Amino acid sequence: MSTSRIKAVVEEMVGPFLSDNGFELVDIEYVKEGSNWFLRVFVDKEGGIDIDECGRISEFLSEQLDQNDPVSDAYFLEVSSPGAERPLKKPEDVSKAVGKHVFVTTYEPIDGLKEFEGPLVSFDGETVVVSTGRKSHAIPYAKVASARLAIVF
Repeated sequence: MSTSRIKAVVEEMVGPFLSDNGFELVDIEYVKEGSNWFLRVFVDKEGGIDIDECGRISEFLSEQLDQNDPVSDAYFLEVSSPGAERPLKKPEDVSKAVGKHVFVTTYEPIDGLKEFEGPLVSFDGETVVVSTGRKSHAIPYAKVASARLAIVF
């Protein structure tokens, strides 16, 4: 089964459980590192998620995966929070991040740059505006390769 299909199946399995219990599915990764496969599920909720909640979700998902067996390879299941530098995968994530410090990369240069770090000034669904100190950059959302929250030191 392809990586994208595995991610879709896992999302179908865990999505209703998460939403029924007040959690948000942030991301799913199915990756090979060295000789080992990892299925990583990143979950959050308003106010943050704790280790006991991650354990409860892991137990639920492990049972579902054992019953339905969508992954033919041996793998390690990891359930965790997305961390302080949470990825902004969906437009809703970007909207929630307005006013926060972000790091954005683009598929092609915008204003001569492919990386932007600073406060997320606005997002209207089509354009991400990031202030990099001296200038605000209007970035078409379709050209965003990745975006995440960023910690300021």
